[in-house]
Amino acid sequence: MRNKIVCCVLAAPLVIMLMPALAAAGQTETGNGCPSGAHYNLNIIGMAHAKNVDPNSVTSDGHRIFVQLGSKDNAATTKISLVEGPDFAVLDYDGTDGQAKFQLPNPDPDGDGVTAYSVYLRVLGKPGGKIRMATSATDPNTGEIISDMTVVSVRDKGQMKFANVSAGLLYIYAWVFDETTGAWVYQRIPLFSDLLQDYLWQYNNNGVRLAQLRFYEGVTTTAPNPEDVPHLGLITPFQGTVGTTLDVTITGVNLDFNGPANDQTPVVSFGKDITVNSTTVTSDTSVAVQITISATAALGWRPVSVTLPDGSVMTIWFQVL
Repeated sequence: MRNKIVCCVLAAPLVIMLMPALAAAGQTETGNGCPSGAHYNLNIIGMAHAKNVDPNSVTSDGHRIFVQLGSKDNAATTKISLVEGPDFAVLDYDGTDGQAKFQLPNPDPDGDGVTAYSVYLRVLGKPGGKIRMATSATDPNTGEIISDMTVVSVRDKGQMKFANVSAGLLYIYAWVFDETTGAWVYQRIPLFSDLLQDYLWQYNNNGVRLAQLRFYEGVTTTAPNPEDVPHLGLITPFQGTVGTTLDVTITGVNLDFNGPANDQTPVVSFGKDITVNSTTVTSDTSVAVQITISATAALGWRPVSVTLPDGSVMTIWFQVL
């Protein structure tokens, strides 16, 4: 089973849907929303093609990464691979081919949820664009894991300020299978933890020309505890047999399945060869789903996704027997 949190950073007038613990410790905020002091600046530039690409090398001393631009209606995705190193550095600046690479220090070496540095984000350019950033990695046992904490930033009219996105970009909140106990454990996993491998940011761009990230070394942020974030807490039953029809209940924590107006229904997907026959919101935190598991469905664990009315996606695990 897995949980999810959504960190939303919306444009001016600035609305930040972040946990209170995301405030940077002991720092004076400037007029643009950032702490004062030295920092590393990274510009993420949306373009159809990167400028001045060296055919022999895409490593650059510049503080910028070019990503696919996308449009307001169709997002383009660039995967920014993350490499652990002593300094911040762009290792592959041309992400217009869908792949880029960035080096950064381990943000939480002792895994206590307090960062060694903090990350701030704002989007600029013409109003109307939007980005979504999610941290993901590979579990050698179950495959790709995407953090339940997603950073969303919309470019609206007016002045843009930076928002603290350290928890969303420096941690993965996810269910991880413990082979020793045979149980799923929901965890807050810092970048470069040995639990997972091949860490990256999935950068989904809906027409944003420029997003700025600032990294402040020595500025700490306390990330939310796993139990405090919005998430999918339980799926009952958590397994089903091929060739059967099954009634399943998905229970959430700290979230609203049917939206503020109580008039919407989330979209539930069990993946290939499992048909969702009906979805009924039985309370703000409970959804009843009837599924039919095909006789040809692949055996084993699979992620079940729930897309909420606000567009955020949460995931929990289900086993086909």
